[in-house]
Amino acid sequence: MTTWLITGCSTGLGRALAEAALQRGDNVVATARDASKVEDLTAAYPDTALALPLDVTDADQVRTAVESGTETFGGIDVLVNNAGYGYRAAVEEGDDDDVRTLFNTHFFGTVDLIKAVLPQMRARRAGTIVNLSSIGARITPAGSGYYAAVKSAVEGLTGSLRKELEPLGITAMVVEPGGFRTDFSGRSLQQSADTIDDYAATAGRRRKENDTSHGTQPGDPAKAAAALIAAVVAPDAPEVLILGADAISAHADVLQAQLASLEAWRHVSESTGVDE
Repeated sequence: MTTWLITGCSTGLGRALAEAALQRGDNVVATARDASKVEDLTAAYPDTALALPLDVTDADQVRTAVESGTETFGGIDVLVNNAGYGYRAAVEEGDDDDVRTLFNTHFFGTVDLIKAVLPQMRARRAGTIVNLSSIGARITPAGSGYYAAVKSAVEGLTGSLRKELEPLGITAMVVEPGGFRTDFSGRSLQQSADTIDDYAATAGRRRKENDTSHGTQPGDPAKAAAALIAAVVAPDAPEVLILGADAISAHADVLQAQLASLEAWRHVSESTGVDE
């Protein structure tokens, strides 16, 4: 039986994934900053669900969650680093403390959990680490520079991690969702307190008061959870799993534009070699 440790299970994709894994008979360590929001899972699945408090920026809670999950179920087979939130601001508008907190949550929290589970995965020569990113890391919208940056950091880390772990029988993968009907663009979305008028037509258009996307996103979290599980259990799990037709289209557009730019500037790039 597979044991999952999933962060950020109170709502959204984390919640949908926890429910889907439990429904298929797996064990789930369901975590949230407020554990009371996931205790209904233990009521519904008393033998296979463990609800724990976890603020991923708290090193003691990270260690306790991994130890408790391991003690209860015998080990962590799949770690899903899902906890996080959106942050919008023009780069010049971003508050330094807000940005540090964003990186502590999305990047350093992910790193701490990876380091906490890897010793047991290496000992078993088995395991999967899933790190949630966003299509924003590819399309880098105006007003989402800091969020795109932290998710790009997660993707870069995961790419190297995958190469380090493959010889040990462990898989690491990134998930890039597009727009899904979760709280991400609503309750979970934060933004800078200060605004600069010069960015009203760019970053300003993505501020919460100007964004009408919440509740109209095309993606179904339950279907995203099913797709993620299918990728995790597949023998050839992808390095990057794109979720949503909107994300596929945006990703393809970025790749085509990058390739066109690469070719347009090839002569300049290739002119930099040492003359023999």
